[in-house]
Amino acid sequence: MKIGYFLSSEEFTPAELLEQARGAERAGFEALWISDHYHPWVDAQGQSPFVWSMIGAVSQVCSLPVTTAVTCPTLRIHPAVIAQAAATSAVLHGGRFVLGVGTGEALNEHIFGDAWPQADVRLEMLEEAVEVLRALWGGDFVSHHGKHYTVEQARIYTLPDTPPPIYVSGFGPKAIDLAARIGDGYVSTMPDGEMVRRFRENGGGDKPCQAGFKAAYADSAEEGLRIAYERWPNAGVPGELSQVLPSPRHFEQAAELVKPEMLKEAFVCGNSADAHLEMIDKYAKAGFDEVYVANTGPHYQGLFDLYQREVLPRLR
Repeated sequence: MKIGYFLSSEEFTPAELLEQARGAERAGFEALWISDHYHPWVDAQGQSPFVWSMIGAVSQVCSLPVTTAVTCPTLRIHPAVIAQAAATSAVLHGGRFVLGVGTGEALNEHIFGDAWPQADVRLEMLEEAVEVLRALWGGDFVSHHGKHYTVEQARIYTLPDTPPPIYVSGFGPKAIDLAARIGDGYVSTMPDGEMVRRFRENGGGDKPCQAGFKAAYADSAEEGLRIAYERWPNAGVPGELSQVLPSPRHFEQAAELVKPEMLKEAFVCGNSADAHLEMIDKYAKAGFDEVYVANTGPHYQGLFDLYQREVLPRLR
């Protein structure tokens, strides 16, 4: 199983993200995820650097493969622009770049005042967006007149030798089925074997399945939980609220109903290698090929040291 590190753009400055990319490579992680946000989930996270600038910068400080986890190529940025950004990213990373895509959240995508489409429409838009991406990566001039997008005589000149793979995020049955049908891989954040099974049985076959989880490294589990609750109370917000709430203040209001103990399932808190190995094992048993761990809070070097010293050697 490939073990990677998740760069949380919602929480760290550009300099900190680059420091983490270097640290992850030194510690022995095999790949990177990076989130694409316009806003953080809550103000306590406090950051949201532009992901495409960060991907370019990361290419200059480490050689690990990078996956966007995930980009929404439908509303905030037109898929023709995402196609150019992803192609350049693949060139900068020497082909070690994967475009992870999903239907997004109103938190990031509503900023121009467009109506937030219902889930079925967002899936329809995502499918057409992926069609546009792949057409433009073919290297010819493209004109596309679809239900949701128009492209007129556009050509991308800076292209990698091989188009970047597109991995598709999905949680509900329709989204997982779409991922299986159009994706080169699958992205999730839950150690749910039924999701992986549905993806594989509905067309995904043996394509790669990626997932991620969060940690809060600290000297004790109690201190880690305090950090997790301070920085990521939104991890306890249930159901579809994460897709429909439009701003950090709304997530903060919803998070008032979240109690610290509700985050214990979502986070590995403290400094126990066994706890991390147990969480990774859940994803392995669910059938994932790759798992990415994100550290919340200031002690990411402690997490790197733990993985280098104990976690990764025991896995290998």
